[in-house]
This record gives sequence, structure tokens and C-alpha cells, in this order.
Amino acid sequence: MEQSGSVPAHLVHRPDTNGRSTLWRNWSGFWLLGLCNNFAYVVMLSAAHDILKKQESENNTASVSGTLSVDFQGGNSSNSSRYDCNPVSTAAVLLADILPTLVIKLFAPFVIHKMPYGFRVLFCSIMAATSFLLVSFSSAVWMSLLGVIFASVSSGLGELSFLSLTVFFSRNVLGGWGSGTGGAGVAGAFLYSGLTQVGLTPRVTLLIMLVVPVMMLISYFFLLDPPSSLPQWRNKVTAYEAVGSEESERLIDGADEEEKSTTEEWTVGPLTFTEKLQVIKGLLKFVFPLGLVYFAEYFINQGLMELLYFPDFFLSHAEQYRWYQTLYQVGVLVSRSSLCCVKIRKLWALSLLQVVNAALLLFAVKYQFLPSAWLVFVIILYEGLLGGAAYVNTFYFIREETEERHREFAMAAASVGDSLGIALAGLAAFPVHRYFCSL
Repeated sequence: MEQSGSVPAHLVHRPDTNGRSTLWRNWSGFWLLGLCNNFAYVVMLSAAHDILKKQESENNTASVSGTLSVDFQGGNSSNSSRYDCNPVSTAAVLLADILPTLVIKLFAPFVIHKMPYGFRVLFCSIMAATSFLLVSFSSAVWMSLLGVIFASVSSGLGELSFLSLTVFFSRNVLGGWGSGTGGAGVAGAFLYSGLTQVGLTPRVTLLIMLVVPVMMLISYFFLLDPPSSLPQWRNKVTAYEAVGSEESERLIDGADEEEKSTTEEWTVGPLTFTEKLQVIKGLLKFVFPLGLVYFAEYFINQGLMELLYFPDFFLSHAEQYRWYQTLYQVGVLVSRSSLCCVKIRKLWALSLLQVVNAALLLFAVKYQFLPSAWLVFVIILYEGLLGGAAYVNTFYFIREETEERHREFAMAAASVGDSLGIALAGLAAFPVHRYFCSL
């Protein structure tokens, strides 16, 4: 059974005359889905770090901490580099996090149509909850890593599913989804740090976070107001054929109408494999710029950010790095929430600007010509703005410029762009980071 296309215009859910509340319900629902989908992933990274440090302390396995995390608090006492850094880049943990998501995004769009949306959301919620439980009760390194993998699977499958789901609703929900995913980075980091700062252990904090998968279920099943054409618990093709039959009964008056109905049934039929490949070919103009933006973005984050250290600044190395990450997440949140105000069609311009950012910071690390961390703060904020803008505008214009029948598959297939860029950035960051740490 092949992937069915997106529902045609006459099947897309439209609010009634007084449907403003429905629009807000759906926008809010997708905002919460975006928040919940990425929230578990963000929190899991911080939590896995803390759990691993605890295990290392208990088991005296110093190599674990050196491989999976970067401890900025004490600097790097193990190497004599002029850079205060760990010889093992944070790209190591990045690759462990992103590879499961990348595999899912590469292959799932071709088969995921066999799983109705209701089951997908249940599966993602269960995976997210399992990841929290695994890491919170972890007694070994492999359990913590398995928890991170579960979070990655939940996030990857959730992203491509919810992006596809947006085609059944009005176009404004895409802005809600983008804003929610941007908010996850800020909310996840602040909430986890806040709860642990007031004295809660990472284990207790993670158990509190189990409310997030529950929020995802509530948002999807109770907050959203889905159209009747949405394949909630049964296969899409079955649902579309039923609609086609109803249309046939209503249009039985003449031969012209019967021909119209027959054409209509064909239009909403499944996409063939050849058609899918044609859709993917048309998506390359969107996927390449998105992948390039994320490649440059995560090359900065995982290969260079730790090296941008100013010893004479009033913040410690750990605090500087923490502010880099925070400002980056704030930039992503602002730009992913900007779709209602500004739309940018020139996606390649965003890519090139991000590459310039990466090149500038690479030379700054090499020659150390930037005068202060304040300037780096501005550049990192700008980096987040470019990345977030590229994400929401890419999927907005895919929706606008793709045929209705191809839209659902296109939204899922294009989601591989950011993950591919992140994975390649992780690979590129290894030798660069190691080179600088060896100086």
C-alpha cells in the first residue's frame, strides 16, 4: 500500500463563520505539540550529562565523562592547549543524539502512512516517557544512552508526523508548530536548570518531566479540532475512498458528474513510488538550503562554541558557554515565531549568511581577533535567528508551492534536511575541534 497524498481543497478543514476560537485552539494545539515534541529531547541531553557524571563518580570511570560530556567548570586539566577545551568534541554526543532521528526521517516517510496519526502520537508519547524513566533510573552508561536514543526516536518521528499533520489544518498552524519547537529549547533548558538549582536531584526532576508526554496526548486528542477527513485511527486510503463514495452518491445526476467523481477518486489515491521520487526531486531546492543552514549552525555550536573563550571576561568559561547556548535558543524562538509577521522566500540567502557566520567564527577561533564575548553574544543570537527563520520558511513555502496531492508526503520527506545537516556538522566538527585542542 502506497503513501496517500494530501487531502484536496474540498476536504481540508475550514472553520465556520464564527470559527476564530477553532483557529486559536488549533494554533495553540500545534504550539504545545511542538513544545512537547522537542522538550523531551532538550531535557534528556542535560539529564543524561548529570546522570553520567553521577555514575562516573560512583564507579570511578573517568573515561565515560571524558567521552560523553564536556566539563567546563574546572577547565581542561588533561591537555596543554592554549584553548581551554576538551580534546573530545561535544560533537560526539551530538552524533549519538541525531543519528536515530536521521535514520527515521530518511525511511519513515515511505512507510509511515500505514500507521494512522492517533497511533503515531501514542507511540511518540510512550517513547518520550520511556526515555525519561530509563535515564532517571539508569544504573549504567548503556541505559542512559538508550534513554537518549528513545528521546531521539520520539522527536524524529514526531516532527515528520506533525509537519505532515499541518496540511489537514489552516496554514497558520505551521507558525504555531514552529514557535512551539523554538520555545522547547528555552523552556527545557530553563526548567531543568531551575528545578535542579533549587535542590531537586536529576532523577526527581526527570520524573516530574513525565507530565510532558501527557501534555502531548492532551494537546492532540482534546485541544485540536481535527477535520473529519483526518485519518485518526484507520488507514488514510480507506478514509479517502469512503469520502469519494459519498461524493459519487451526491453527484450521480449526470455523466459529467460521474466522470468528475471518478477523476476525484483518482486524485486522492495513493502516490506511486515513481511519484514520490519526483516529489523528492522537487524538494531538493528546499532541502539543500535547509541542510546547509543547519550544517553551518551546528558546526558553530559543536565545533567552535566551546573554543570561543575570553579569560578576562567577568563570566567563567562555563557561564560564557551557557549564555552562548541560551542566546542561540532565544534567537531560534524569536525567528520560529516570526512567520505571522514576515516570510522569506530567498532560502539560499539565509544559508549563505549562516555559512559566513561559521567562517567568521572559525577564523575568530584561529586568530583570536574578536575583542570581547559581547560581540560573540550578538553573533550567536544572530545565528539562532537565521536558523529558526530557515526552518519555518522552508516548510511554509513547501506547503504553498507543492501540489495538494503531494503535500503530506512532501512535508514529511523534507524534514530530513535539518537532521542531515546536523549529522554532517557533527562529523566535520570532530577533526576541527581536535586540531584546535592540540595546539
